[in-house]
Amino acid sequence: MDFSLSATSKRLATRLNEFMDDYIVPRIGLWNDEVRAGNYPVSFMEDLKNIARSEGLWNLFLPHLRDDEPGTRLTNLEYAPLAEIMGRVPWASEVFNCSAPDTGNMEVLHLFATDAQRKEWLEPLLNGEIRSAFAMTEPDVASSDATNIQTSIRRDGNDYVINGRKWFITNANHPNCKLFIVMGKTDPDAERHRQQSMLLVPMDTPGVEIVRNISTLNHHSPEGHAEVLFRDVRVPADNLIAQEGDGFMIAQARLGPGRIHHCMRAIGMSEVCLELMVARSQERKSFGKYLYQHGAISEWIARSRIEIEQARLLVFKSASLIDQFGAKAARKEISMIKVITPTLLTTIADRAMQVFGAMGVSPDTPLADLYTAGRVLRYADGPDEVHLQTIARLEIKESRDNPLKMASYLERTSDHPLP
Repeated sequence: MDFSLSATSKRLATRLNEFMDDYIVPRIGLWNDEVRAGNYPVSFMEDLKNIARSEGLWNLFLPHLRDDEPGTRLTNLEYAPLAEIMGRVPWASEVFNCSAPDTGNMEVLHLFATDAQRKEWLEPLLNGEIRSAFAMTEPDVASSDATNIQTSIRRDGNDYVINGRKWFITNANHPNCKLFIVMGKTDPDAERHRQQSMLLVPMDTPGVEIVRNISTLNHHSPEGHAEVLFRDVRVPADNLIAQEGDGFMIAQARLGPGRIHHCMRAIGMSEVCLELMVARSQERKSFGKYLYQHGAISEWIARSRIEIEQARLLVFKSASLIDQFGAKAARKEISMIKVITPTLLTTIADRAMQVFGAMGVSPDTPLADLYTAGRVLRYADGPDEVHLQTIARLEIKESRDNPLKMASYLERTSDHPLP
């Protein structure tokens, strides 16, 4: 596989790095101040979005944009290093209209929406005029298995009526969030993977209640990880995405690209942790030596570089497979990077925090926030255990499709033939 960057990707990476240095990094302090004051930094975010769009750094994530839609058509492999650059500052992706969960929701609308649904919701999302949320996870069931979803979606004449409780719904507290894509059950008696459907639910629909913004490891996300109640929420039947019973299929189509985008951004965050660790190790001394001159810390630096490069190559491979054969063909690689990159991020962040000492767990560095992002990512879009199970299942299937005759192999390779 050739993972060399295309001319387009190189050009955009250069412009994106310059944009980050010129506009994003100088506003990190202002972002933090606004969030700690209980505000979402809408004013300067909108200014930055306008600049990013004017510079052609817009909707870079979507490979199948139409000619009449704003953005640059890139392959997943071309997008990977760009997502990594954006990921260096956790909130930066929104500036380029490339942040979750909007990216996944736009994928869904691109693939499955009617013309009327695209006009009402996809166009304003592509233009960055609104934001959206994806309401699947529930507190009362193990949502790692999407067939467990219990939220009820009942047909009533020309409407659907929704009742249920969702939580950790990213973006629901964003001031510009106007749309939920809600997954629930339309037919509990159908075949297991045909019970679920998805609906478009405007945020201001009567019966929608944002209960709270749940913090993660005591970290407050201004866009929200919300608990949301749906009480007799009524929407037109035309708000159904695709057909009744297509909900599980749509979720799988949505989560593949979303997972790889998370992993790309996690590589960027890991790079920040390593850079901070290396810089700190050269300016701080203990017992008469710079920190990097101590064997344990030099090993942390070396291992961190090795691990980042390994993870990046597997992310590139996954992106390339999706480009060539689709997300289904890359499902094992997607699961592998979904397990590797969050743990990579928490491991390197933890090493960097240790090098910084007490400062590493304070708000004076971004390390605690980056660690939290990695730890949360071990749940987001499926916990580690589910992805490990997927990998193992695919390995077993491949072994059965191509069986190794163990006795014959040992007979041929052993110094002591079997009796």
